[in-house]
This record gives sequence, structure tokens and C-alpha cells, in this order.
Amino acid sequence: MEADAAKLIGAGIACIGMGGAGVGVGVIFGNYLSGALRNPAAAASQFGNLIFGFAVTEALGIFSLVIAFLLLYAV
Repeated sequence: MEADAAKLIGAGIACIGMGGAGVGVGVIFGNYLSGALRNPAAAASQFGNLIFGFAVTEALGIFSLVIAFLLLYAV
């Protein structure tokens, strides 16, 4: 019984990373738009960095979801 509670608590803690990923994506796009409005000529050269940051941030959210599922169903 305690093991089931521990699995649920661990999965909930692992899901905190998913919320952080959502916040991270907002910060990344907000900063990109802020910089693009200040210097439109440099916006095109920073687009690759924007996509890379988005991909890494989303991957961290997906990894935290996978860890939560592993804690719930594989252990």
C-alpha cells in the first residue's frame, strides 16, 4: 500500500518538469519577439536558436512525462 502511494508521489513530482517546459517555451518565444522588435535585422539570424531552444525545452517536458509513466507502470 505504501509502495503505491510512493509511486504516485514520485510521478507527481516528475510531472513538475512538464509545467516548467510550458513556462520555458513562453519565455523563449517572448524573448525572441522582444529581441526581434528591437532589432528586426538580426531576427532571421536568431531563428535557428529559437527552434533549438524550443526543441530542447519540449524534450525536457516529454522526458519528465516518460519518467512519470515509468514510475507508475514499470516499477
